[in-house]
Amino acid sequence: MRLKQTFRWFGPGDPVSLQDILQTGASGVVTALHQIPHGDVWPVEEIKKRKNSIEDTGLTWDVVESVTIHESIKTQTGNFQHYIDLYKQTLRNIAECDIKIVTYNFMPVNDWTRTDLKYKMPDGSNALYFNWFDLAVFDIYILKRKDAKNSYSDSILAEAERRSNSYTQKQLEY
Repeated sequence: MRLKQTFRWFGPGDPVSLQDILQTGASGVVTALHQIPHGDVWPVEEIKKRKNSIEDTGLTWDVVESVTIHESIKTQTGNFQHYIDLYKQTLRNIAECDIKIVTYNFMPVNDWTRTDLKYKMPDGSNALYFNWFDLAVFDIYILKRKDAKNSYSDSILAEAERRSNSYTQKQLEY
């Protein structure tokens, strides 16, 4: 099997364009239909539309980067079987569009977590970033997960409280 260079693309709103990806030497992309709400079926028309926009630039859509798993499936609560059926239909629709690889994750609550999507690096570039203090602020003071405080050390709790009291409303919404 020959390896193929692909590049993660967050869709039409990504500041990294498909033309930028072509310049890296990649020949394919790893992406998803982020606009589809969690648990909804990905319609064939939407999959084809995204696939065609990728192919129009000379790239291919090689990997679906996660069909988001509805929380009811992860927790086996509510109408979880219904959401499993919808998930399976999405997989059939992806296959119908000749995309053969789908990654997945079953992370609870927020899927993957980064606390800053535009962290400024010393060289001026941007990167994804994770910070335990900011996660605790989100978990305890914004999400208000039951018993969230039990998940953190005293030092993280103290800093999270300090930060939550100092953040502006705009910072909390970001």
